[in-house]
Amino acid sequence: MKTQTKKFLKSLEQKNMMKMLLPLDIQFFSDKTIYELKQAMATIGQQLKKVEGELSAKAIDPAASIEDIQAQQKSKEDLQARFNVIKQQHDELEAEQKAHFDQQAAMKQATIGNIDDPQQKVIAAKASLIRSTMRGKIIDTDVRAALGDDSASGGGKFLPKTVSQDVILAPLAKNPLRGHSAVTQIPNLELPRLAFTLDDDDFIADMATAKELKAKGETVEFTRNKFKVFAGVSETVINGSDANLVGHVENALKSGVAAKEKKVSFTTTPKSGEEHMSFYSTENGIIKVTGSNTYKAIKNAIADLHEDYRENAKIIMSYKDYSDIIEDLANGNATLYTAQPEQVLGKPVIFVDAATKPIVGDLSYSHFNYDIGETFERDKDIKTGIEQFVVTAYFDHRIKLASAFRIADVVPGP
Repeated sequence: MKTQTKKFLKSLEQKNMMKMLLPLDIQFFSDKTIYELKQAMATIGQQLKKVEGELSAKAIDPAASIEDIQAQQKSKEDLQARFNVIKQQHDELEAEQKAHFDQQAAMKQATIGNIDDPQQKVIAAKASLIRSTMRGKIIDTDVRAALGDDSASGGGKFLPKTVSQDVILAPLAKNPLRGHSAVTQIPNLELPRLAFTLDDDDFIADMATAKELKAKGETVEFTRNKFKVFAGVSETVINGSDANLVGHVENALKSGVAAKEKKVSFTTTPKSGEEHMSFYSTENGIIKVTGSNTYKAIKNAIADLHEDYRENAKIIMSYKDYSDIIEDLANGNATLYTAQPEQVLGKPVIFVDAATKPIVGDLSYSHFNYDIGETFERDKDIKTGIEQFVVTAYFDHRIKLASAFRIADVVPGP
């Protein structure tokens, strides 16, 4: 009897060690494990009852020695202790299984369709979309419906509108042009270079504009230029709250989108096919206006703009260039350091460190457009082990009229 009990307990110890290594769904919620514990309780319980009977018989038997009675008593205590250990484990497993089933039931009840708060419904739907993508699962139709996905697309490849708009159309501080340049999300977009025309085009007083319209045509056609944005997501974040997951992923995507917009707009060495997106590209042909220093070059560029563009013009420049201007103009006068940039230069200033040379112009003629063909997928960074939520987007940046801009270039005098 003792040999069988020892074998059983040794087996049970091995199972307990394995239990620590198994996934949660196997570790805690295996019906077979609970069944085995029930069987063990019944077996040891019967043995305990038998030993108790034998102990009572020996206690009243005058022929039984005190050593036999003590040995029987020890056997009973041993079996009782083992029974208590198994029962405790059984009760804990049963309680954990019940809690798991209760949680599953609650999750089924708390479906997206049953959430009344519109904001919470969108957050829950976004979180579900991200988790489904990261785990390679199909995105439920109620998730897409909550995010405003266009049913005409079939829901198979388009990023739902709510996610797309939040990532792409929301104003972003990290791209200083946002809020000044136009941003749309329209497929196959074509726009007139000028907002209005008359039946007699002689009304265009700016000859540079007239020549540009003749050379480039009266419409701007936006193209689809693909780029990917990667949002690193750890397992902890995926399994965290919906709000934290959505906030983490959207912030990463927004930062990536903003960085891409800023990069293509101010690069001096654009990639093949992206030349038209940069203010500094020779393809756009923005006129350079010179001055003996940065301050004079900016003033000359403002004056060189036609009045139609000068009125709404803004200056895009690096903070370093502006600091150099203030240092030159102040000449020891501290009051100039507290003046607003517009008071110093005469036009609102947008600071962009990537602006290698100041740009002056009407930013309503700078236009970002995103095609609605965004797709999402998952990837894994082999080096770090971090999962990536990936958005593939298609966008274009067009300078609708180069005549609306000037580049301030410093050419030191003799």
